[in-house]
Amino acid sequence: MGKLDGRVVIITGAARGQGEQEARLFVAEGARVVLGDVLDGPGEELAAELGDGRARYVHLDVRREADWEAAVRAAGETFGTVDGLVNNAGILRFNELAATPLAEFQEVVQVNQVGTFLGMRAVVPELTAAGGGTVVNTASYAALSGMAYLTAYAASKAAVVGMTRVAAMELAGRGIRVNAMCPGAVDTPMTRPERGPAEAAGVSDASTASTASAPDLDAFYAKAVPLGRIGRPEEVARLALFLSCADSSYITGQPVVIDGGWLSGISLY
Repeated sequence: MGKLDGRVVIITGAARGQGEQEARLFVAEGARVVLGDVLDGPGEELAAELGDGRARYVHLDVRREADWEAAVRAAGETFGTVDGLVNNAGILRFNELAATPLAEFQEVVQVNQVGTFLGMRAVVPELTAAGGGTVVNTASYAALSGMAYLTAYAASKAAVVGMTRVAAMELAGRGIRVNAMCPGAVDTPMTRPERGPAEAAGVSDASTASTASAPDLDAFYAKAVPLGRIGRPEEVARLALFLSCADSSYITGQPVVIDGGWLSGISLY
């Protein structure tokens, strides 16, 4: 038996990176998944690989209410219900506070914060009708600790933590648990943009964040992170699974950090 047998979960930003690994793991644990993204080619290929009856891809720009309505409708038409959501889609932009254009700040907020809000709002009636369920929001290490050049990103992810706590309080009586993951650096196209082009709409886990080479980043994380390395997307997927299954049945409203110890401090050695 899988930990998610019989569950139907919508995963955003699911075409690659953390979202892809979450989708693969959730299906392996018995779930049926709706894969939402703006990267239609990779998303459709992943759904086909996971198999009919297990996965369906939908075009989902998380900033758009109509796309959320269509995704929830597609889940119902294909699988009959929705009882889980993983809000994974997000974007990252580096810039100095004084140099950040308003349009750039608003772009990040629209995807990371508004997209998470719209997702939770869209699925609450479905989760209520199903008798309960889970929401896993993707926040960030940066939501809990300052980091230079991340004003827009940190602000949006701090808002995700705040919304998670409020939603958990409001929805507990309906049997709905809401938690947030706070990853540190994770080895995806968002932290290594040279491994994959950013899409035009900017709502998957793509980034214009860094021009540093992979060896430079590896050397940085070896020094900055107590465990001595960048995280792997499958490690975050396992946390998403934990927060979506009965193993975490008494956990709600929590920002759960997964960062290799980075938030604990910086090693001098």
